[in-house]
Amino acid sequence: MKNTVCHLRGRSEHALDAKGRLNIATRFRDALRRQADERLMVTPWHKCLRAYPLPHWEELEMTLLAQGQKRPETVKLIRYMIGGAVECTLDKQGRIQLPVGLRDDIGVTKDVVVNGMITYFEIWDKGVWEVENKPSAENFQNFEQVLLEMGLF
Repeated sequence: MKNTVCHLRGRSEHALDAKGRLNIATRFRDALRRQADERLMVTPWHKCLRAYPLPHWEELEMTLLAQGQKRPETVKLIRYMIGGAVECTLDKQGRIQLPVGLRDDIGVTKDVVVNGMITYFEIWDKGVWEVENKPSAENFQNFEQVLLEMGLF
């Protein structure tokens, strides 16, 4: 396996086909190919699904395992994230099959927003995305504060 970091950036809208397959944006497919592994681990997370490239997912699992031994409250998190995870492999058309159970967990029916989060990407029902992620003036004040505190702004 290459030691390339997979950076997942950008946002796009897609429609699931009748079989629940999601077309993965070319820029995300290219990032996955650069790391020489096109497998994703998809897990429910609050109001969306998170799709992790397999190498990053395996690092996350090892971190959770180590921390879980130190912090018993981590066990519930492990049960939710790891127990709910499904491995999805890109097919020749660049799609992944989202199992019905995962779609039901977040209420996805057809239209989705796929949002890059650098080391993973999120899959949102489009209606939920529009409600949960509509920016406000207050958001931007908070964004500026965060960037200032990080020394990036």
